[in-house]
Amino acid sequence: MGAERGVFTLGHSPDPDDAFMFYAMAENKIDLRGYRFEHRLEDIQTLNERALRGELHISAISIHAYAHVADKYALLPCGASMGDGYGPIVITEHPTSNIEHRTSDERPAFHESAARQFLCGKKIAVPGKMTSAFLALQLFAGEFDYVVVPFDQIFDAVKSGRADAGLIIHEGQLTYARSGFQKIVDLGEWWKRETELPLPLGGNVLRRDIPHSMQRDLLEIIRESIEFGLAHRDEAVRHSLPYARDMNADLANKFIGMYVNEFTRDYGETGRTAIRKFLGDARDNGYIDAPIEVEFVE
Repeated sequence: MGAERGVFTLGHSPDPDDAFMFYAMAENKIDLRGYRFEHRLEDIQTLNERALRGELHISAISIHAYAHVADKYALLPCGASMGDGYGPIVITEHPTSNIEHRTSDERPAFHESAARQFLCGKKIAVPGKMTSAFLALQLFAGEFDYVVVPFDQIFDAVKSGRADAGLIIHEGQLTYARSGFQKIVDLGEWWKRETELPLPLGGNVLRRDIPHSMQRDLLEIIRESIEFGLAHRDEAVRHSLPYARDMNADLANKFIGMYVNEFTRDYGETGRTAIRKFLGDARDNGYIDAPIEVEFVE
């Protein structure tokens, strides 16, 4: 194998925040220490399903899915996507003026009881049952009728009448209004009010059967890639723009800033507490039947 120490599959979604995080690895901007990475770009629900089968060495997954793959994978302490007071949004096409009002400082606020009442009996288009967005909506609304739709087809599902409302992730969180939709509830905002914690949405995992010395190397490479992107923001954003569906450079930059931040450098105690609270509440409410063991690669 010469100087090459190993080839590892690296799964992440074709989104600007993931492209930003892995820019330095994809373009050899940092020392990869003799390792080679095969980037597999797939939507988050597909990555969650592949993680269930243990197919990829390293992968971005939903925090919700981690509860079901913890026997095969450990969480990396870097690479988190946390919504700190914002997150997945439930939208509808039809005006619902009683749902949302303006507070004195002109920030949008919502009536939680009205949002729950509106959603009762409605069919909601969701981007996958193992997404953290789906679990957050369960914690907010309880049981609800839903149809699983690829995340980038949820607007169409609502417009066509296939669903009454849609659960929006990725860039849709910034583009729903200009696409003619109204927000029912921002689940990250609700979670922050309830818990004073960020909403843990996505993370990166590493397969447990990789030798510990290699695990440490891979952790450091991924951490350096994130740090490089943050330190060379303009070029990393430019690299990410081809993945910014329906977003101009300013909007893509804003989206990256929402999900590549201090929590991405390291979960810290706040981020770790948020994961345990999120998955623990899900288990207490019967939405997860797997034991909750959150273990990080250190």
